[in-house]
Amino acid sequence: MIAEFVVSANKPEQFPADGLSEIAFLGRSNVGKSSLLNALLGTKGLAFTSSTPGRTQTINFYRVEGKQYFVDLPGYGYARVPKGMTGEWKKLVESYLEARPTLALAFLILDARRGWMEKDLELKAWLDYQQLQYLVVVTKMDKLNQAEQRRGLKAIEEIVSEPLPFSARTGRGVREIWQAISKTNRK
Repeated sequence: MIAEFVVSANKPEQFPADGLSEIAFLGRSNVGKSSLLNALLGTKGLAFTSSTPGRTQTINFYRVEGKQYFVDLPGYGYARVPKGMTGEWKKLVESYLEARPTLALAFLILDARRGWMEKDLELKAWLDYQQLQYLVVVTKMDKLNQAEQRRGLKAIEEIVSEPLPFSARTGRGVREIWQAISKTNRK
């Protein structure tokens, strides 16, 4: 798979203008967005991973096979970032989500150990209100035993049906996520 970093945008004028379809990845800080991207693309280190929340501060565009973009949006919910900066991130993310006709699908990413949190529910409600197509991916499944996995997925399914379980360590869910992306690309 050929994937390349294209741009880190901190204002809408920097977003790619070539019309390729886009798949957006949204979630709390430290939920595993970068690990998910790297696993999907089969490339370690393309998307920067960190144990420190709040590292992604721009919208990062990765061109995949020259056909589409994977778009890594800044995480939300990290308290150690100055309020002004989180406000700027929110404006940037909303300007992206509201004004991109090329946005084909968004993945709302949840940490299996945390489930739905208030900010996740707010984002889900906003995506529903905007009528944006999205799927829920549940990361870090390998950090739970089987009973905890079942309980966690059941709690998530009370709000959204058919979340996609994922583990960057084992590769669980990569095929299913690619299937969801390919269905979007056929529309």
